[in-house]
Amino acid sequence: MGTRLGELVERLGGQLVGDPNLEVSGIAPLADAGADHISFLSNSKLRAQAASSGAAALIVSGADDEFVAASYTGARIVTNNPYVYFARAAQYFAALDEVASLPGIDPSASVAASAQVDPSAHVGPHVTILDGAVIKAGAVIEAGCFIGKGAVIGEGTHLFANATFHARCEIGKRGIIHSGAVIGTDGFGFANEGGVYIKIPQTGRVIIGDDVDIGANTTIDRGALADTIIEDGVKLDNQIQIGHNCHIGAHTAMAGCVGVAGSAKIGKYCTFGGAAMVLGHLTIADRVHISSGSMVSRSILEAGQYTGFYPLAKNAEWEKSAAIVRNLASMRDKIRALEKTIKTLTDKS
Repeated sequence: MGTRLGELVERLGGQLVGDPNLEVSGIAPLADAGADHISFLSNSKLRAQAASSGAAALIVSGADDEFVAASYTGARIVTNNPYVYFARAAQYFAALDEVASLPGIDPSASVAASAQVDPSAHVGPHVTILDGAVIKAGAVIEAGCFIGKGAVIGEGTHLFANATFHARCEIGKRGIIHSGAVIGTDGFGFANEGGVYIKIPQTGRVIIGDDVDIGANTTIDRGALADTIIEDGVKLDNQIQIGHNCHIGAHTAMAGCVGVAGSAKIGKYCTFGGAAMVLGHLTIADRVHISSGSMVSRSILEAGQYTGFYPLAKNAEWEKSAAIVRNLASMRDKIRALEKTIKTLTDKS
């Protein structure tokens, strides 16, 4: 299915330069876009590629529009943030092609008598919903999902196939939980008695706000006593581990394989690159940005970009550098002794 450019602009805003009746069927990259596609320019370095694109229309910023318009003959939608406009347009096109899940409970699903499933929700094949769980209006629970006792799935939230949502955990509206994700596993809590580990019952919950995305095979542990909290708008990529009693602030985003140890408190609007690690019981302020592969080993109380990894090198060079680092303390002492000697000789002269 397609849409007219005029209709798209009516929905999403922006200034249209060109034929409002021109119909486009979807979005494509600059290099691949054809005569029925719309594309976007969010990086000014690609101005020349945009100007020669075969797309029917381009989404551009005001700063790039004049350059592109000099040689590009298609329609243009001028907006302040082309990348955000692209995201919203992509959502719109996806909705046009989406096959809606029909309300109702598949006959093969196992739903406890005390569970509450809104009539507008979709419960797919072989889903298990235990006692006291609540599935709210418009929720979609795909095949093979498990919903534990007393769990709450909010309005319009979508659990993809084989997601697990354990007892008493809650998620708000319009959430997305991808396949293989496990919400509400036991936190890693043990007491050590003479070398033997004694398990500490994990009796807290996981409480997730509205508009939260959770990637495939991501795990979020329930709290030991208090709850693990994921605030509104948080975006978690695939294969992320969130430890027990963590608190993740609103609109924070984490790329794949990030690990956050227990009781870490992370502020709002933070970002974490892939494979970044956060030690337990740390506090990270709002608007902190952690580079990929970095290890956060201390609290960060000031907004900004932080990086903590050693540059990649050939193994032999890395071993030499590591040896130097190990000897820095003794080298410092020697340098201080030399400085004293030089000062003494200078004073005598």
